[in-house]
Amino acid sequence: MRISIASDHAGFEQKEQLKVYLEGQGYGVVDRGPQSDDRVDYPDFAQLVADDIAKGQADIGVLVCGTGIGMAIAANKIHGVRAANVINVEFAKLAREHNDANVVTISGRFVDLDTNKRILDAFIGEPFGEGRHAGRVEKIMALES
Repeated sequence: MRISIASDHAGFEQKEQLKVYLEGQGYGVVDRGPQSDDRVDYPDFAQLVADDIAKGQADIGVLVCGTGIGMAIAANKIHGVRAANVINVEFAKLAREHNDANVVTISGRFVDLDTNKRILDAFIGEPFGEGRHAGRVEKIMALES
Protein backbone atom coordinates (compact mmCIF):
# COMPACT_ATOMS: atom_id res chain seq x y z
CA MET A 1 0.00 0.00 0.00
CA ARG A 2 1.21 3.47 -0.91
CA ILE A 3 0.50 6.36 1.44
CA SER A 4 0.92 10.04 0.62
CA ILE A 5 1.38 12.27 3.67
CA ALA A 6 1.71 16.00 4.27
CA SER A 7 1.06 18.63 6.91
CA ASP A 8 1.20 22.30 7.61
CA HIS A 9 3.42 23.88 10.26
CA ALA A 10 0.98 22.96 13.08
CA GLY A 11 1.01 19.30 12.10
CA PHE A 12 4.65 19.03 11.11
CA GLU A 13 5.95 17.34 14.27
CA GLN A 14 3.29 14.63 14.22
CA LYS A 15 3.63 14.17 10.45
CA GLU A 16 7.29 13.39 10.88
CA GLN A 17 6.57 10.86 13.63
CA LEU A 18 3.63 9.29 11.80
CA LYS A 19 5.72 8.92 8.65
CA VAL A 20 8.29 6.88 10.58
CA TYR A 21 5.50 4.87 12.22
CA LEU A 22 3.86 4.03 8.88
CA GLU A 23 7.17 3.08 7.28
CA GLY A 24 7.79 0.81 10.27
CA GLN A 25 4.48 -0.89 9.51
CA GLY A 26 5.82 -1.70 6.03
CA TYR A 27 3.93 0.92 4.01
CA GLY A 28 5.48 2.86 1.18
CA VAL A 29 5.23 6.49 2.27
CA VAL A 30 5.65 9.56 0.10
CA ASP A 31 6.25 12.73 2.13
CA ARG A 32 4.76 15.73 0.30
CA GLY A 33 6.10 18.19 2.84
CA PRO A 34 6.76 20.55 4.31
CA GLN A 35 10.33 19.88 5.37
CA SER A 36 10.26 22.13 8.45
CA ASP A 37 7.80 23.68 10.86
CA ASP A 38 8.11 27.09 9.20
CA ARG A 39 4.74 28.70 8.51
CA VAL A 40 3.07 27.40 5.33
CA ASP A 41 -0.39 27.48 3.75
CA TYR A 42 -2.17 24.16 4.29
CA PRO A 43 -4.14 24.17 0.99
CA ASP A 44 -0.86 23.83 -0.93
CA PHE A 45 -0.02 20.58 0.86
CA ALA A 46 -3.57 19.24 0.88
CA GLN A 47 -3.56 19.59 -2.89
CA LEU A 48 -0.34 17.61 -3.28
CA VAL A 49 -1.71 14.63 -1.34
CA ALA A 50 -5.15 14.87 -2.94
CA ASP A 51 -3.56 14.92 -6.40
CA ASP A 52 -1.65 11.73 -5.53
CA ILE A 53 -4.96 10.06 -4.67
CA ALA A 54 -6.78 11.42 -7.73
CA LYS A 55 -4.00 10.27 -10.07
CA GLY A 56 -3.73 6.82 -8.48
CA GLN A 57 -0.20 7.45 -7.24
CA ALA A 58 -1.25 6.64 -3.65
CA ASP A 59 -3.90 4.42 -2.10
CA ILE A 60 -4.41 6.46 1.07
CA GLY A 61 -3.74 10.09 1.89
CA VAL A 62 -2.87 11.43 5.35
CA LEU A 63 -3.00 15.13 6.15
CA VAL A 64 -2.07 16.67 9.49
CA CYS A 65 -2.79 20.26 10.51
CA GLY A 66 -3.87 22.01 13.70
CA THR A 67 -7.40 20.59 13.61
CA GLY A 68 -7.56 18.63 10.34
CA ILE A 69 -10.59 20.67 9.31
CA GLY A 70 -8.94 23.00 6.81
CA MET A 71 -7.04 20.14 5.21
CA ALA A 72 -10.28 18.18 4.72
CA ILE A 73 -12.03 21.13 3.13
CA ALA A 74 -9.12 21.75 0.76
CA ALA A 75 -8.56 18.08 -0.17
CA ASN A 76 -12.24 17.57 -0.93
CA LYS A 77 -11.99 20.16 -3.72
CA ILE A 78 -9.98 17.66 -5.79
CA HIS A 79 -12.02 15.39 -8.05
CA GLY A 80 -12.11 11.81 -6.76
CA VAL A 81 -11.09 12.61 -3.19
CA ARG A 82 -13.21 11.70 -0.19
CA ALA A 83 -11.40 13.25 2.76
CA ALA A 84 -12.69 12.79 6.31
CA ASN A 85 -11.59 14.77 9.33
CA VAL A 86 -11.19 12.14 12.04
CA ILE A 87 -10.74 12.61 15.77
CA ASN A 88 -11.12 9.05 17.07
CA VAL A 89 -10.79 5.42 16.05
CA GLU A 90 -14.52 4.85 15.58
CA PHE A 91 -14.80 7.79 13.17
CA ALA A 92 -11.83 6.37 11.22
CA LYS A 93 -13.53 3.00 10.81
CA LEU A 94 -16.85 4.56 9.82
CA ALA A 95 -15.23 6.93 7.32
CA ARG A 96 -13.79 3.94 5.50
CA GLU A 97 -16.67 1.49 5.96
CA HIS A 98 -19.54 3.87 5.13
CA ASN A 99 -17.94 6.54 2.93
CA ASP A 100 -14.98 4.77 1.31
CA ALA A 101 -12.86 7.74 2.41
CA ASN A 102 -9.45 7.76 0.74
CA VAL A 103 -7.88 10.63 2.68
CA VAL A 104 -7.83 11.02 6.45
CA THR A 105 -7.18 14.42 8.01
CA ILE A 106 -6.10 14.54 11.62
CA SER A 107 -5.32 17.08 14.30
CA GLY A 108 -1.73 17.64 15.34
CA ARG A 109 -2.75 20.04 18.12
CA PHE A 110 -5.81 18.50 19.79
CA VAL A 111 -5.23 14.77 19.32
CA ASP A 112 -2.19 13.06 20.81
CA LEU A 113 0.27 11.03 18.75
CA ASP A 114 -0.74 7.63 20.12
CA THR A 115 -4.40 8.26 19.30
CA ASN A 116 -3.46 9.41 15.81
CA LYS A 117 -1.47 6.21 15.31
CA ARG A 118 -4.55 4.18 16.28
CA ILE A 119 -6.67 6.33 13.96
CA LEU A 120 -4.33 5.58 11.05
CA ASP A 121 -4.30 1.87 11.85
CA ALA A 122 -8.11 1.81 11.87
CA PHE A 123 -8.44 3.93 8.74
CA ILE A 124 -5.96 1.86 6.74
CA GLY A 125 -7.26 -1.47 8.02
CA GLU A 126 -11.00 -0.95 7.61
CA PRO A 127 -12.44 -2.06 4.26
CA PHE A 128 -15.25 -0.30 2.46
CA GLY A 129 -18.56 -1.87 3.48
CA GLU A 130 -19.98 -1.96 -0.06
CA GLY A 131 -23.66 -2.99 -0.02
CA ARG A 132 -26.02 -0.20 0.91
CA HIS A 133 -23.10 2.21 1.23
CA ALA A 134 -21.99 1.83 -2.39
CA GLY A 135 -25.00 3.67 -3.80
CA ARG A 136 -24.51 6.51 -1.35
CA VAL A 137 -20.85 6.90 -2.28
CA GLU A 138 -21.86 6.89 -5.97
CA LYS A 139 -24.27 9.74 -5.23
CA ILE A 140 -21.52 11.66 -3.44
CA MET A 141 -19.18 11.21 -6.39
CA ALA A 142 -21.92 12.28 -8.82
CA LEU A 143 -21.97 15.66 -7.09
CA GLU A 144 -18.59 16.36 -8.70
CA SER A 145 -20.14 16.31 -12.18
